[in-house]
Amino acid sequence: MDKEMEAKVLLVDDEQDFLETLSSRLELRGLKVSAVTSGEQAVSEAKEDEYDAIVVDLSMPGIDGLETLRRIKAINPDAEIIMLTGHGSVQSGVEAMKLGAGDFLQKPVELSELMARIGEARDKRMLVLQKRSQEELRKILQAKSW
Repeated sequence: MDKEMEAKVLLVDDEQDFLETLSSRLELRGLKVSAVTSGEQAVSEAKEDEYDAIVVDLSMPGIDGLETLRRIKAINPDAEIIMLTGHGSVQSGVEAMKLGAGDFLQKPVELSELMARIGEARDKRMLVLQKRSQEELRKILQAKSW
């Protein structure tokens, strides 16, 4: 069994059964999971809340995974996004990475692999937030005339 990890994750996939199963398995390992079935819902969620990792299916009706990635990155450039696909190509993987995806994994994904990637995404996000906090503190201190 994987070691429990604290992370807030958004899952985006149009396959309801897959979404429910993966959500349950991740929650059993200590993750706080929100799940939506469309790219439009994912963009809305990303506007409302911050996530340690966002796991997005590449192939969805409506706005697909690449467009979802594009829109979320426009809202939050620091978002850590992991793309999942059941039938991805090298070209779509390259495109996802160019658009800012942190990872590109094939379905069915090994849970231990996904947990590791979510952990890496969370760690990268924490470093970005730490750096941002340090920069803000530095600016505040420089603005003071002590």
